[in-house]
Amino acid sequence: MPAVHTLLLEEALQDSPQTRSLLSVFEEDAGTLTDYTNQLLQSMQRVYGAQSEMGLATEQLSRQLLEYEKQLNTLHSELATQMADRMIFPMIQFREKDLTEISTLREIFGIASDEHEAAMVKYSRLPKKKENEKVKAELVGEVAYSRRKQHQASMQYYCALNALQYRKRVAMLEPMLGYTQDTTHGCGPTINFYKKGIDLVSKKMDSFLGSVSSMTQNIQAQLDSEAEAMRMTQRELLSMEDTVYMPDRDPAPVNRTLIQKAGYLNIRNKTGLVTTAWDRLYFFTQGGNLMCQPRGAVAGGMVLDLDNSSVMAVECEDRRYCFQITSPNGKTSMILQAESKREYEEWICTLNNISRQIYLTDNPEAVAIRLNQTAIQAVTPITSFEKRGEGSPNPDRLASIMPRKHLTSSAAEPEDLIVPGTPIQFDIMLPASEFQDQNRAGGRRTNPFGETDDDCSPESDDSLLQQVFAVRFLGSMAVRSGQSQEVIYEAMRQVLAARAIHNIFRTTESHLMVTSSCLRLIDPQTQVTRIGFQLQEVTQFVAHQENGRLMGFVVEGRDWSKEGEEGEPSFSAFVFESNTEGEKICYTISLGKDIMEAKKDPEALVQLLKNMPLTNEGKFLLLDSETGSTANGGAPDEESEA
Repeated sequence: MPAVHTLLLEEALQDSPQTRSLLSVFEEDAGTLTDYTNQLLQSMQRVYGAQSEMGLATEQLSRQLLEYEKQLNTLHSELATQMADRMIFPMIQFREKDLTEISTLREIFGIASDEHEAAMVKYSRLPKKKENEKVKAELVGEVAYSRRKQHQASMQYYCALNALQYRKRVAMLEPMLGYTQDTTHGCGPTINFYKKGIDLVSKKMDSFLGSVSSMTQNIQAQLDSEAEAMRMTQRELLSMEDTVYMPDRDPAPVNRTLIQKAGYLNIRNKTGLVTTAWDRLYFFTQGGNLMCQPRGAVAGGMVLDLDNSSVMAVECEDRRYCFQITSPNGKTSMILQAESKREYEEWICTLNNISRQIYLTDNPEAVAIRLNQTAIQAVTPITSFEKRGEGSPNPDRLASIMPRKHLTSSAAEPEDLIVPGTPIQFDIMLPASEFQDQNRAGGRRTNPFGETDDDCSPESDDSLLQQVFAVRFLGSMAVRSGQSQEVIYEAMRQVLAARAIHNIFRTTESHLMVTSSCLRLIDPQTQVTRIGFQLQEVTQFVAHQENGRLMGFVVEGRDWSKEGEEGEPSFSAFVFESNTEGEKICYTISLGKDIMEAKKDPEALVQLLKNMPLTNEGKFLLLDSETGSTANGGAPDEESEA
């Protein structure tokens, strides 16, 4: 006997497109069964009508044959009655009871699904800044009520469809048995009618009908057992707490080592120049791709290639739990909204893990766990300035971020490059009040970033080189030395690990201007210089060997805490993520240093001018502008995350 496929009640609450796709198969089967039942019932009614006509004809014939009147008329009348009771009635009952119930439950399930979707749309619009606890409680209650209603309706619908898979097999056989065999006496009216023709109805036919009757009883027993199991499962699922139906009430901890994830997200779509709309769709990851499957679709389609993409948390239309995915070239981005804080953090961590191409390793789960544990061991929380306990250095910590070719036997240990427990600054905050207070005091300010107070303003910059790059500041920290590129790689590793541990995903885009005299980080909205360095103070600069968009540099400064004395040299490392290759920024800084040195020798400067192409304004022509609207004071609306 072939196996009977049923719907899993455990998947009713998730309501994923895969479950909906399987549900459509059952619904299509129920529709086909309804059409077939109607056609079969019409055929049976024709047989019944023919038998009734046979009875009338026999009655008329019996009037001519008086000796057979009683015998023939009684036999045909009984046969017609048996057909009506055992062939026509079961089929009508199956159509009116089972198939009509399926149709009714389908309508109830559709109404419950629409109500749940409407409640989720209202909940997704819940504001973040001006939060009203009463409104929030009402919306949470409405979502929970609609979700429970949809869950109950879906389980009743699934149970009815599962039962139909057994019932339809019996419903097709019962009319045939009623036509040929009496289940009580073992011999139906049709067989009695043809007893005189024993060659037509033999013992083989009786054996076949008996096996069919036995199979029908077995199917009925299986239906009873399956129905009881479904009732127990339904009671168990409905006994769960109400928090299961409430959004943002999941007590499970966040899993930061996932390499694949699936679930519903709201996606922001532009419907006009300034108008947007949010659609709730089912997203899932497959390898290095983000896939999307709308409701009713048989399979999902690729939305974005996640390799080397950036994921960040964003503020969008006063909605909660929003994050943005940006392609490596910065040309493609999308904004998504999660249902809860746990889903929000897991989606960001999962997409970041996939962006690192962990899924291509032999054991991606173990790699993700090891990277997470290594990051936790390697970094001190930014809210604590206590030093970590002294101990033997961990040789695996440097290997998690730095390229293998930099790990030589003569390479310095991380503790030799950066003091353990050094705090990391993730944003550049330079209030004007700080400078005013320092000027009133008459002393020279000790800058935590390591830059000096030399003039690096646009008005004083008469350099031949001006190149602007779109970058995002990731972090800065004090380092022991400024003469080795290894210290920049170690600073990159600690900054990225600290961001991963403390869920610091958001960074703001800035413009890094490289000239032949200084480096300036400019706010693209106000065109105000956030921070500036003399180019001669930049001692080292390098791009990451594996992630080409990461670059950093070391700046030398002086501690002027003692008046009248030259301070001790101090070094600070700055880490950036760019929209282009970090090597281009490093090349431009190197060229700026060459121009600065060539200015000391007029002949060397003339030779350098001959070898490099110039713009119409007499400046060096290197690369196309990456900011687009830099000259006009425009500012990009996007933010990024390393």
